[in-house]
Amino acid sequence: MSSLAGKTLFISGASRGIGLAIALRAARDGANIVVIGKTDAPNPRLPGTIHSAAREIEAAGGRALPLAVDIRDDAAVSAAVDQAVARFGGIDILVNNASAISLTGTLETPMKRFDLMFGVNVRGTFVCSQACLPHLRRAAAAGRNPHILTMSPPLDLNPRWFKDHVAYTIAKYGMSMCVLGMAEEFRESGVAVNALWPRTLIATSALAVIPGMSGQLQGCRKPEIVADAAHAIMMRNAPEASGNFYIDDEVLASAGVTDLTRYAVQPGAPLIPDLFLS
Repeated sequence: MSSLAGKTLFISGASRGIGLAIALRAARDGANIVVIGKTDAPNPRLPGTIHSAAREIEAAGGRALPLAVDIRDDAAVSAAVDQAVARFGGIDILVNNASAISLTGTLETPMKRFDLMFGVNVRGTFVCSQACLPHLRRAAAAGRNPHILTMSPPLDLNPRWFKDHVAYTIAKYGMSMCVLGMAEEFRESGVAVNALWPRTLIATSALAVIPGMSGQLQGCRKPEIVADAAHAIMMRNAPEASGNFYIDDEVLASAGVTDLTRYAVQPGAPLIPDLFLS
């Protein structure tokens, strides 16, 4: 398989950044994209809405269904899945991209922020997976090569990844544990469940608003590296490619892409490693 033409992708956090980049890569194949996000109206701090994303997707050659959804709300997610199936006939791929972040220590993490991270990262991943899986299993039975791809890191219990931002780490690892468990639970169904994580920091508008990060974007790669890696994963035969914690540059290397210069924000600048990779 070399194309996502005619496939339907349900992507959380698709208004901007990595989620939008994955959507646009699939759109160039002629895929259908269900754009899931909370940003229904312009936000002065974070550019992009579900509607602007839909316009970009359709300009790139795909079909888009923008839906304003809080993925913590299981009823809203279920309704969005029903709308997607009514519009496109099914769901072939789920991308769990939406995530909340607060790189703060225990005493500096308000419970409201704690609840947001666990609600979006863990609950949201579980809710979207649970809602989409019946349709993904039908896609498997129809030979449509279904995938769940979650943007979360390998599970590394080195204390260095916990000591500075324990709440965020647990929330992010919760996403990875969904991958670990669901890959085995649904292996016999023919639904691939994998994680993808970038080697380096990725330059997104969400990263830029984190205190202290706006001046470090030159050491990042562009979202397109993750999008191209995601596309390569989704081309793999689902029954033979499940339960993996992929790293973007390793996926591209396995596909024969070793010159990553074009993905750098500033070619030649030292790259900043992402979290959770020893």
